[in-house]
Amino acid sequence: MRILTVFGTRPEVIKLAPVICAIKRRGLDVILCASGQHRGMLDQMLEVFSLRPDFDLNVMQANQSPLDVASRIFAEFVPVLERSRPDCLVVQGDTTTVFAASWAAYHAGVPIAHVEAGLRTTDKFQPFPEEMNRRLTSVLADMHFAPTALAQTNLLAEGIDPATIFVTGNPVVDAVESILRAPVDWNDARLEKIEGPFILVTAHRRESFGPPLEEICAAVADLLSAHPDLTAILPVHPNPAVRGTVERLLGNVPRMILTEPLSYPAFVHLMRDAELILSDSGGVQEEAPSVGTPVLVLRDITERPEAIESGWAKLVGSSRKMIVDTANEWLAQNKKRQLAHSVNPFGDGHSGDRIAELLASRAERL
Repeated sequence: MRILTVFGTRPEVIKLAPVICAIKRRGLDVILCASGQHRGMLDQMLEVFSLRPDFDLNVMQANQSPLDVASRIFAEFVPVLERSRPDCLVVQGDTTTVFAASWAAYHAGVPIAHVEAGLRTTDKFQPFPEEMNRRLTSVLADMHFAPTALAQTNLLAEGIDPATIFVTGNPVVDAVESILRAPVDWNDARLEKIEGPFILVTAHRRESFGPPLEEICAAVADLLSAHPDLTAILPVHPNPAVRGTVERLLGNVPRMILTEPLSYPAFVHLMRDAELILSDSGGVQEEAPSVGTPVLVLRDITERPEAIESGWAKLVGSSRKMIVDTANEWLAQNKKRQLAHSVNPFGDGHSGDRIAELLASRAERL
């Protein structure tokens, strides 16, 4: 059996790496294709997990839109399908790479297996374009690896054949656990010298651009002013819409550490050591329970309600007051200690093996 995987962003590599390794352990032929949707962060993750693509579409261009990315993948991925002749395409998540590659595979008659299937907000514009990317991919896919029972329920509600849905857990848990077992190279001396408690902040989604991001930055500054012993760390996303605002509003704030995008191992270790995480990321909502640190979700809606229901996360939107009030409350409660023995709703660290076993046993029947 020949399995083709495609990935274009940092989160895709993180969550596919445990699956790829498990497939290889079973002696199956796996072909790796990088779309290059996010070039720098993608290459960084490939190095972390020692993965070398067999094909590289290198589609990234300056100021690209999702449609630009999709059009280039449509053009460049078809020859990859023709040359590799896979028995199955494995995609992960909700990026433009995922949908465009799945659409091309559908036209080529190649069965599609979707890792992290079934996440939904039910609002097609939040997050944009990810919500529609994953919904459309579910229509195209032949195997659906749902990370949780709720994701399975979402798929069933959309009329997906129950026989094609498998609850596997999320392989991000596998990846995080492997990273925490290894030493870390910080590559930034400031991160090795932090004394006292700190919060970790990330903000990069399109919905956060403009006034929402300004509110988030103001909230971080307020928290540092209210807590003289607190430090904040914010890896600044390279998108100019993020970088300009963050540097303007937080560049001169005391005890505010702005860094370049961190290596994934450094980021995971910082998540584990932080008192609290503030983030608009989807993946961080899964990673936070895996490292044992609570997260305030800087969004109005989430496709991962399991994090909210389990107590590990809370939706606070981009309201300066809501962020500050909730962060103050959770820091005062020592929320991290309260949650120390809570169950991780996203898996047990063996999802990659489950997915690989299902691929090995069922993909030939597709």
